[in-house]
Amino acid sequence: MKTFSFTGAKKIVFGNGSFAGLAEHLAELKVSRPLVVLDGNLAGAGFGAKVSALMEKAKIGFVLFDKAAPEPPIELANEGTKLALTKKCDGIVGIGGGSAMDLAKAIAVLAGNRGKAEDYLGLNKVPGPGLPKIMVPTTSGTGSEVTFTAVFIRKKLKKKEGMNSPYLYPELALLDPELTLTLPPHPTAATGIDALCHAIESYTSVNASPMSEVMSLEAIRLISDNLRTAVHDGTNIEAREAMLLGSLYAGLGLANAGVTAVHSLSYPLGGKYGVSHGLANTIMLPRVMTFNLSGAREKFVDIAEIMGEIVDDMPIREAAYLAVEAVEDLIEDCGIFTTLEELGIPQEDFDELAKAAMTVARPLANNPCKMTLEDMVEIYQECYS
Repeated sequence: MKTFSFTGAKKIVFGNGSFAGLAEHLAELKVSRPLVVLDGNLAGAGFGAKVSALMEKAKIGFVLFDKAAPEPPIELANEGTKLALTKKCDGIVGIGGGSAMDLAKAIAVLAGNRGKAEDYLGLNKVPGPGLPKIMVPTTSGTGSEVTFTAVFIRKKLKKKEGMNSPYLYPELALLDPELTLTLPPHPTAATGIDALCHAIESYTSVNASPMSEVMSLEAIRLISDNLRTAVHDGTNIEAREAMLLGSLYAGLGLANAGVTAVHSLSYPLGGKYGVSHGLANTIMLPRVMTFNLSGAREKFVDIAEIMGEIVDDMPIREAAYLAVEAVEDLIEDCGIFTTLEELGIPQEDFDELAKAAMTVARPLANNPCKMTLEDMVEIYQECYS
């Protein structure tokens, strides 16, 4: 057994109604004036009033920054940091999907270190701890509440880049399944497949450990067993609980084992064309799984079996391929299958996309099979129609 470590958020609280305890958790962290980074859609749906009621009841003054949106531009991190410093905020609360939480984590370290977001992109560029931060997911997808990464769009460069540092780990991940009940079917599906992608990639990563594998495999089970119900019967609280727990486990898996080539290939789609992260991963996942079969056959058999496929007495390659078919069936049943052609992405851009994907090096290093530029172009072509 190889030597391994396991890290994550300092504290995790999970349960229906747990969001009501936000003020108490802020007090534990000695935060008296938080900046609340809120997803713009949530703010428009009246969630800001819910936050205000909690804060007013606890007599906590707070500052609202409700500009978070999917695929956030890096400029928003600097803008939010300026607001936090101007208003003398002493902590950060991120509420929403992965984009809102990524933005909140970045603001927390920027406000604590007084740098610019562009200076901290890459691995371990953040010089020190930031402000205390609490992450509250309202989707079951990214796992950002327990990861050390914040990803942004750099519009001028037409690319996505990540800020990666242990200082981005939240002091608290506060997970309340009730907050996911109103998520519409399509984002429920897209974020759910995103979480499944994290679980499958981290399980098959060359950096997987015995501990991360437990998290990743259980995430695959929870998501594959419950995503269809969550999509088609969004008020089913048991399914929502299982999905949020699965997303949490997948986030812990990816934070420790890393993701693979799916993310390398999906990043350029977001950076150049603004394709949402969950949708880009959904398109890439089955094709990358097929490519990786020979490098992790036993693990793909595990995935097939835990997703309900019968693998008894089958040749190992055929059993492993059932994992791909199970994922494709789940995507189809959730109604989100699409192609690069339908997204209007021209085939003549595939060489450029592949070159950009090659620069997303850390996931490629985790991939169980070495992937060349030509392999990437072929995978984009397979995803075209």
